[in-house]
Amino acid sequence: MPSHDYVPQSPRSVLLLTLDSCRYDSFVQAHVPLMKSLGHLHRAMAPGNFTYSSHMAMFMGFTPGDASSRQTGVNPKYGKIFRMSHGGIAGQGKEHFLLHGRNIIDGFARKGYGTLGTGAVGWFNPETDTASNLIGDFQSFFYPGDTWSLQRQLAWLKQELAAKAGAPVFVFLNIGETHVPYYFEGAPWSPEDNPCIPFSDHNDAREARRRQVLALEWVDGQLSGLLDAFAGSTIVLCADHGDCWGEDGLWEHGISHEKVLEVPLLFRLGKT
Repeated sequence: MPSHDYVPQSPRSVLLLTLDSCRYDSFVQAHVPLMKSLGHLHRAMAPGNFTYSSHMAMFMGFTPGDASSRQTGVNPKYGKIFRMSHGGIAGQGKEHFLLHGRNIIDGFARKGYGTLGTGAVGWFNPETDTASNLIGDFQSFFYPGDTWSLQRQLAWLKQELAAKAGAPVFVFLNIGETHVPYYFEGAPWSPEDNPCIPFSDHNDAREARRRQVLALEWVDGQLSGLLDAFAGSTIVLCADHGDCWGEDGLWEHGISHEKVLEVPLLFRLGKT
């Protein structure tokens, strides 16, 4: 069961959550009242088609967006939630956070924030050289070792947040249960059974959708304590990319297809 006794966070704190590989239509279909309560649900286009590229872009302030919008945060080309001071041309809208540094993590640290991160998928594995660009600027980072470890990630965050009580924090949480094979703790199928494998002749789009929706609903039930702790703070929730489920004969991600780039975006902006 999720723990609810998190230390309440400063109104200046920031929580960035990414639902790895979550399709927009899955999020629409899922019964996820906590996540949907964070703000208006936007159909956005991800800045990358796989975990590494999309998160590197987001850590530079390029969150998923709707290019037709003229609202800060909905369209980062118009106005960014997180704008690096030397991160390209300013949009016509007003940015929410203006940051100086190598990326938004370093930028928040330079403003006196504690920076905590935890990522579920293998790109965040600190034993790999490739992870250093993603995680190297966090003051504390936790990689749980597999992609279905949300409860362990939340327990780690609860402990770390208690140790930093009183100071504003930037917290990043990458959630892996929505990533192939769409497995979560207690799911009545094996994590070895993957219904979405590139170039496989045995994929199942209906089962992939069913499992990702169920994973989303399970995740929603785990997040109440963390979201309550940031109730008065900035929260950004999105996916880094989606997956193809047979559209145009394609499966999974790492390809620039509409269903890979189409993701949910919700946010609530607090104090800066």
